[in-house]
Amino acid sequence: MDKSMTASPAAQEGAGALLVFLSAVAWSFGGALARYLDIDDSWTVVCWRGLFAGLFLLGFLLLRDGPRKTLSLYRNMGAPGLLVAFGFAVASSCFVIAISYTTVANVVLIQAGVPLFAALIAWILFRERVTFATWLAIAAVIAGVAIMVAGGPLLAALTGHEAQASGSGVDYPMAWFGNLLALAIAIVFAMTTVVTRRFPNVRQTPGASLGCFAASAFAATQASGFAVTPGELGVLFVFGALNLGLGMALFVTGARLIPSAFAALLGTAETMLGPVWVAIFHGEIPGVETVIGGLIILAALIFYLSKALKRQAPAPAIAAKP
Repeated sequence: MDKSMTASPAAQEGAGALLVFLSAVAWSFGGALARYLDIDDSWTVVCWRGLFAGLFLLGFLLLRDGPRKTLSLYRNMGAPGLLVAFGFAVASSCFVIAISYTTVANVVLIQAGVPLFAALIAWILFRERVTFATWLAIAAVIAGVAIMVAGGPLLAALTGHEAQASGSGVDYPMAWFGNLLALAIAIVFAMTTVVTRRFPNVRQTPGASLGCFAASAFAATQASGFAVTPGELGVLFVFGALNLGLGMALFVTGARLIPSAFAALLGTAETMLGPVWVAIFHGEIPGVETVIGGLIILAALIFYLSKALKRQAPAPAIAAKP
């Protein structure tokens, strides 16, 4: 018998909260790990990372559910499960490419708007009710993203210099591309979130593992080569299996035990810790537009999630990050 089913509700929620928080901590090291890789071709990184993450998640499914149940989960994914796989493949690939063009802080802070973008998409596609407070939060997130995406080039134009975030090596003429990829990640995961809400029986882990394998396979067709040093292979293993795979396993295990708004609120730890790790380990300090736009996004997100948490019963959690 599953021990989580025999534990008290308070114990279950405490365990779930701890697991979700640990998943956010695991994911928060993604940017810092990527900065340790001196590999020019981002597709090579995507290929190895996706392979290691997919194998880890497949092993997790086999250990948790057994071979027969795991096979059944893949067979019964259906269109919603394939959409989750597609979203995970696109987002995990774009993450690696985006941080090669812009700062880690920009990427993780723009991604933080996923719950609010999901609310906007659900309103557009299904006319789901959106409260006035949520509209305010959506507007604030859009404003924050706009500041982060356009703020760098605007500052460069006003000062006449090609500004860059301290220690990042990122110059703004191409940073806009990385910022737009980060925005694409947020939109794709928002759409995945809407799918999992409309089809609550969809299991995220099979879709995520399939998405990892798909991303790896596609990257293999684009990569200029696969040769890496033993040290780089070790970092790639941690980047894929532990950062992405273990983070996903912790999230899906813990998120079913707590309300989804609470899971999303705990997930903001990734947003706050990600820029801290790259600042500590690599001296990558975000620019002023990132700080301003990021604070606006975080404030709007916390406001929205705190409101949602007050009115929400336990429900499936939001789609996991790359």
